[in-house]
This record gives sequence, structure tokens and C-alpha cells, in this order.
Amino acid sequence: MSNEKILIVDDEHLIRWSLSQPLIKSGYMIDTAESGSEAQAKIASFKPDMVLLDIRLPDANGIKLLEKFKNDDKDLIVIMITAYADVDSAVEAFKFGAADYIGKPFNLESVKHVVAQAFEKRKLKKQVEHYSRNQDQNVNENRLIGNSPEMIEVFKIVKRCAETNDKTILILGESGTGKELVAKAVHLHSQRAKAPFSEINCAAIPDNLLENELFGHEKGAYTDAGKRQKGIFELADGGSVFLDEIGDMPLPMQGKILKAIENKRYRRLGGDRDIDISVRIIAATNRNLKKMVDNEQFRADLYYRLNVMTINIPPLRERKTDIPHLGKYFIDLFNKEYNRNIEGISPEALELMLAYSWPGNVRELRNSIERALVLEDSNILGATNLNLLKSAETKPVVTQPTTITPDNGDQRPNTEHPFQAPSDNSGELHITLPSNGISLEELEKSIIKLALEKHAGNQTKAARYLKLSRDTLRYRMKKFDL
Repeated sequence: MSNEKILIVDDEHLIRWSLSQPLIKSGYMIDTAESGSEAQAKIASFKPDMVLLDIRLPDANGIKLLEKFKNDDKDLIVIMITAYADVDSAVEAFKFGAADYIGKPFNLESVKHVVAQAFEKRKLKKQVEHYSRNQDQNVNENRLIGNSPEMIEVFKIVKRCAETNDKTILILGESGTGKELVAKAVHLHSQRAKAPFSEINCAAIPDNLLENELFGHEKGAYTDAGKRQKGIFELADGGSVFLDEIGDMPLPMQGKILKAIENKRYRRLGGDRDIDISVRIIAATNRNLKKMVDNEQFRADLYYRLNVMTINIPPLRERKTDIPHLGKYFIDLFNKEYNRNIEGISPEALELMLAYSWPGNVRELRNSIERALVLEDSNILGATNLNLLKSAETKPVVTQPTTITPDNGDQRPNTEHPFQAPSDNSGELHITLPSNGISLEELEKSIIKLALEKHAGNQTKAARYLKLSRDTLRYRMKKFDL
């Protein structure tokens, strides 16, 4: 049953009664008024969601009442009723905010349809307004951050994709790189920005429920389908649908999605007619779709249909120059959330962050900073609370037995080899520590010197050899004055 209230204002009793009965049967709460003055009193006491208002009343002009009602409550739905329809009165009614215009004599089924449609429009308008408010907040709280060349290129592609209003987009990247943020950025910078952005994680919905979530169902489509339900595609009409983790979508569903993309229409579960849609499809995955196509795990026709415009998001380990900016951004964000006043990141913590490989990408960085900020006692984020100490940069692999002489002025060769090549195929480094002790910093400095010498001073090759980013290598060269 509906909780919506409708006030019927007409000076003819038969009109009020004939309109009331079918609307009551449809589940609406109904009250009536036969004059302008009574209508104003009922507006105050009954507080209707909608008014069916006769344009000519014995004591008032319906257009004037419409203007007053809308000034008092802009969300009130007013539908004008008249036996004297003309262009001027219709234009004036719409000018002052009438939702629709019904002429007498009227078809009761048509009236029910107009009423239901007006309520649906209001509902969708509220959803869009709510979505817009949330998006404004999300834009401030969840933004793509980075000034590395790799992210600048992503920003450029986002702009180009946003300008192409209807093209499907495929976003590729590891888990935690920000694929959802890229999808939202494309939507918000496109002509569809004021329409809804609907998203679904294809891996999180059971196979037998995914079609229902996407396309909705008709009443009676299955045992528990007590009423019609719209799917994500219908709710996002005019906007964008984000299919996250599309690589996990079952093959039968892939065919239905392909058909919806190509024909721009679909059918609800249990439905007997096609529904036209205007949505942009944005898909994302962390899987290798091309390989899945080769292994017949993903439809080739859907892959080529999605792969019209592709955005590749680089992992955080390949754009470590963004880490200080992301760190500052997340500190500012969590300072507000937790009412803290952390001013920055200590040099030791930053070095640790730059040395770490971040397998969870930006999501892991965000979570690590949030945890550290909550636990930090001082006003500078230290290294200990980052919880990365046990998982910092992988130890370098030396492929030949190597003698390392610390650069401490003592030129006597060290007869014990602290590093030796793997004796098996495990790839693990076997370490023997010298009996007289060793300086970890001097060891690191020596390894970096050896790597640079091995590659004739080429920092890019040396960094790759040490499994570091070039920026991390340069940071450590500066630290050791190399």
C-alpha cells in the first residue's frame, strides 16, 4: 500500500467522488475540498503530497492557488483539472510549476497513470538530488590524486572518454588502484553528470541474482516477486552503469549484457516487452580479459565491444612519486574524520613508504595511513605505526658470489661472503653474516654502488636490477651522498 496523500479540489461532488474511488483502490490516501478556501485549510491539516486542482473554483482562481501552493512547498505535486483547456491557461499552469494538465471529461485509467507517473518523477528527482549531494561529498573525499607522468596520462584519457558521451569504456588495473574513482570521474565530467551513476560488483552478486539486479523483474516473475522492481539499468537511465569486476560475470549473463549494449534495450525478468535505455556502460576488471578470451572464459564479442576505449591504471609501485601527495591527502582527510592534527610524515616513514611495494595499491596506502594516524601519539606520522616494517622492499638477489667491502676506510678484504648465490631453484638469497659484525647502512650503500657500477651509472637499469623504483633509488643515492 502506498502512503502518498492526494487532495482532490473540485466544486463538483461527482468529480471528487469519481476521482477518489479508483485512487483509493490504488492505495493512495485521499481527502477532498470543494473550494479554494477549504483547499488551503486541507493543505495545512492533511499535508498532501499531491493536489488535483480544478482551474476554476467558485471562490478562487486555480492558477493563483497553484502559484501559492508551489511558493509554500516547491516539492508539492500539483496537477491541474479543467473543462476549459486552452493554450494560455496551460502555458501559465506549467509556468507556475504544474506537473501535468488533465482535461474534462477524463479517462480514469489515464488519470491513474498520470498520478503514478508524477509520483515516479518526484521519486527519481529526489534520488538524483540525493545522488548529486553524495557525489559532491565523494568528489571532495574520494579523488584521483597524482602528479606522476603515468597519472597525468590517465587524467588526459579520462577527459577524452568523458567527452565521448555514449562509448563503452573498459578500465583495467590491479585491485586497489582506483578503478571506481576513474569510472566516477568519467561520469562526472560527461554530459550525463546530472543523471544517476549506478554501480554493481559482478563478483559480489550470486549468479542467479545478477540478472535481477541489473534488469529488474515483473510482479510474479518468480515465487518471491510480489511487486515489480526496477533494475540498475532502468534506475540509471540517462546516466552511467559501472560494471565492476566484469571478468567475474558468468558467461550466460555476458551474452545478455552484450545484447543490451548493442540494442540499447533489455527485458525485465518475467516481462513480455523490451525497455529502451540510454546509459553509458563503464566496465572494470583486474583480470586479463584477453587471456580469458583465449581460454574461452570470457566472450570475445563482449570483450571487443567493451574494449572501445580503455583506461589502464598503473599500480602504485610504478608511480611512487605520487606517494607523498597521496599521503598528505589522506592525512588531511583523516584529520577531519578523527579530529586529529597530524602535520606530516617523518622522513623515516616516508622512506619506508617509498621502499615498500604496495601490493594493495592506493587502498592499502589509505588503510595504512588511517591506522597510523589513529595510533600516532605525536603530531608527525612515524614509521612504526605504518605496520610496513616486516614487508618493506624485497631483499636484492645477487646472482654470483659477491664480496662486499664496506666503504669505511678499511680496505682489508672481507674473507667471509655475506651474500651467496641460491644453491637451489627457489630464488631465495642465502646469507652468511660475518663474525665481526656488519653495518646495515654501509651494506646498503655498497650494494647501491655496486649496482650503479654494474650498469655504468644508468639509474633506471640499476633501480630495475635492485627491484626499486627510480625515485626510491635516487632518494637513497641522495641519502648516502652517491
